[in-house]
Amino acid sequence: MSVKFVKNAVGRMVPTEINGQPAIPFKGDGKHRPTGRMYAPMIPTVLDYPEDGNKVLTSIKEALIKCGLKDGMTISTHHHLRDGDLVSQMIFDVAHQMGIKDLVWLPSASFPCHDPLIKYLEDGTINRIEGSMNGPLGRFTSQGKMKGTAVLRSHGGRVQAIQDGEVHIDIAIIAAPTSDQFGNANGVNGPSACGLLGYAFADSQFADRVIVVTDNLVPFPCAPMQILGNYVDCVVKVDKIGIPEKIVSGTTKVTSSPDRLLIAELTAKFCEEANLLTDGCGFQAGAGGTSLAIGIYFHEMLKRMGRKARFGFGGSTQYLVKMLEDGVLDYILDAQSFDLESVKSIKENANHLDVSVWHAYNYHSKGNYNGMTDIAILGATEIDLNFNGNVVTHSDGYLLHGIGGWQNCLHAKTVIIPVPLFRDRIPVIVDEVTTLCGPGELIDVIVTERGIAINPKRTDLLER
Repeated sequence: MSVKFVKNAVGRMVPTEINGQPAIPFKGDGKHRPTGRMYAPMIPTVLDYPEDGNKVLTSIKEALIKCGLKDGMTISTHHHLRDGDLVSQMIFDVAHQMGIKDLVWLPSASFPCHDPLIKYLEDGTINRIEGSMNGPLGRFTSQGKMKGTAVLRSHGGRVQAIQDGEVHIDIAIIAAPTSDQFGNANGVNGPSACGLLGYAFADSQFADRVIVVTDNLVPFPCAPMQILGNYVDCVVKVDKIGIPEKIVSGTTKVTSSPDRLLIAELTAKFCEEANLLTDGCGFQAGAGGTSLAIGIYFHEMLKRMGRKARFGFGGSTQYLVKMLEDGVLDYILDAQSFDLESVKSIKENANHLDVSVWHAYNYHSKGNYNGMTDIAILGATEIDLNFNGNVVTHSDGYLLHGIGGWQNCLHAKTVIIPVPLFRDRIPVIVDEVTTLCGPGELIDVIVTERGIAINPKRTDLLER
């Protein structure tokens, strides 16, 4: 069957149908207006659940059978356990043993620990992945070895697709560091504590069936309740859901590269000179070495100017926690915790808030957090002369990175991308990006070790 291709708003040829489902080509920023109603699972009844609230089953296999696992279903997982996740492989090991085929795996992100699942892509247990793919999984996908067509989804795009019914989750599996027998769960307690479970929140609301897998079963009620047991079908206790040292690290390292430190300093100075670090500003910066260095500069600058940022948004690190504790930051809006200090802070500090990307990044909602963010610091694998950005592939076209929340953050008031001119002798600044992930109209500033480029459309920044 032939697939029809059309040219989208940024001039790329894209299919109008993917995996037998219609696909809407990119129309341009703010040009698409959704219609219809949100997807909703069937109305449940307490008549189908234990009256004493005890939903604990003996194994993942029993839970999958109880939830009706069959060929072609969509299984979702979250990535708060990051490279320490042990649950995803448990799920597909069981599915393979049961002879199940053509499953769709919908992770919020994948990591090197998921590379063993390639064998299930090869034997047909898994048909395709819809979510972030990187490393060997990305290479496998790039080489055209996946049976179905892989679909990349940003964090916001993923929860939006779940809410809209574009993706129908048959069974959501939520790895929870702590849970009670009713299914209330959190990520702040237990031997596999990861801090948060916000990436799984939309899954819990919209999936037909929800299984909580934990290695720390506590008496009811589990507090705090990041996942509500009212939406959970069953609970499974296993020996270990994650490898703690691969879930979070004791320290997140600031770059030691002279070039990267220069880029961080230039970025921070630009923000100060352009008067972006105002009283009450909101900012987002990641956990990469350069971004961490920029955050340290922000801390010093705010303290010197006697100013206080209203919120720091995104994944949290010990450096963001220090800003909160030092009084230069009112709140951390946290979607995932990157180190042990962050896990401790989310548990103990009332101003360190647990947020879901469903609320933070969703564009099919009555507002989200991106437009309220004054500064977004993002990375990129390539930037071209028209300010278009690529964050998922390199110049060879191989899919080696996930999107994360990158595309969602492009709607911050000022988007800044600090990048080196070269990585491993390969240019980062190119004539045209290999894969266009974000249009140049949404990227405001590029900072390299040689200087700063401001998008001509931002005349206000040019004047400053």
